Amino acid sequence: MKHNDVRERIIETASFLFYKNGYNSTGINQIIAEAGIAKATLYSHFKSKEEICLSYLQFKNISFLQDFKRFTTSKPKGKEQLLAIFDFLQLFYQDKDFNGCWCIKTVSEIPKENELIRNEIQSQKNDFITVIEELISNNLESVKNEQVKSLARQIYLLYESAVGESHLHQQDWPIVESKNLCEKIIS
Repeated sequence: MKHNDVRERIIETASFLFYKNGYNSTGINQIIAEAGIAKATLYSHFKSKEEICLSYLQFKNISFLQDFKRFTTSKPKGKEQLLAIFDFLQLFYQDKDFNGCWCIKTVSEIPKENELIRNEIQSQKNDFITVIEELISNNLESVKNEQVKSLARQIYLLYESAVGESHLHQQDWPIVESKNLCEKIIS
């Protein structure tokens, strides 16, 4: 098996386990067993569990942003593309493996001093806000340039709240209500 194939399998396995069980509840030995590799193989690709976690976060984010952009931009231009943010979340919620936000789950489990993982998560969240800014700029002509960043942050907060609350309540009403609020703030 190729070097990259093994690395990908480790990342995919760790991603599944970290997202399902949590970072702290997933041990290196469990990743090794589930990936069907030797301990030496894992350590030839990653120096630490923290390094695996960074790859997990990046793996989840790349996939999320690709799917998110593809979904939202497939909708008709205008308010529909912005509101599609919540339609995308609705699909994410309906997935049988939905377990909330991988970033928030991870940041809640790491020590406050772990700047490496915290910085990665902050970077991903800032990138997501930038994607929302682009959606606003490309779809809402009435919004002035100086208002775009603030509006994007408001929509981001609605989205993040909807993720957390739908996970907590195990119902989709937070997504529906967040979409309703978004519709009001973009009108």
